[in-house]
Parts: sequence; C-alpha cells; structure tokens
Amino acid sequence: MRLAVDGESHVLTHDTAAELRDQLAAALTRTHEFVHTTGTHREDGSYVVARRGADSAGHSKVFERVEALERLYDRLPDSFTAEDVGRTGLTGGRRHMLVWHFAEHPGFDCELVSRQPLTVEKHDDATGPDVAEAHLAVPTAD
Repeated sequence: MRLAVDGESHVLTHDTAAELRDQLAAALTRTHEFVHTTGTHREDGSYVVARRGADSAGHSKVFERVEALERLYDRLPDSFTAEDVGRTGLTGGRRHMLVWHFAEHPGFDCELVSRQPLTVEKHDDATGPDVAEAHLAVPTAD
C-alpha cells in the first residue's frame, strides 16, 4: 500500500497498514467518563451518551453527530428538567441521563441547581456549547 503524507510517499506492508488503521480507529473512538454519564465519540462520527456503568442500550442515546446533541441543548430553555428534554421525543431514563450529561460535560455551560426535580440552568454564554472542543481537554478513560 502506498500512503502520501505531507507530499511524501510511504510504502506500507499489509500488516503495517492494518496496524495504522487500528491505531487511527482507536484515536477516533474515545470515551470520556463523568460521575453519572459517559460520552463516546465513535469512529463513524456519531456520539453516544450513556449512563455510566450501564451495559444495555436502554441506558444510552446515540446521536448521528455531536452537533445533534448541541442542537438539542440549544433548543432547551435556560432552566430545564428531564420533562423539558422529554418534549424533544426522548422517553424514560434517557431524559434524566441527558440532563446529567449536560450538567457534567465541560462543553455545556450550565450547572445542576436541583436534584428534585433534576434541574439544570444554563449560564449566559453567547458562544454556545462545543462538546467536540471540550473533549480535547478532558482526560481519556482507559
């Protein structure tokens, strides 16, 4: 296999190319753990919010792109609960999981203000969320 990088051409064996592919896939797929939730950037560009420690699909929500999660956040009121998140079509525990994720993730400028009911308030940040950028500063869980 021939690979061009910065104008230089490199010839790779099949094994070396496969190893490089695996390393790139690992670099593109990263999970960040918070107290209650995790956020995973997948190789295909999707973003998965999951309840930390859960092992079933019922405790996760897959977004086609991280921007879809950011748009959801933008549509929520300045102070929101799981009920508000539910108005977007999400049901059950996923609503609470997303409220926790918004509160925990450094890319969303908001904070948890109440546990009963679970309530998050946005701060006055005109720039909006940037989950992709915030993940650059969050250590990876191995």
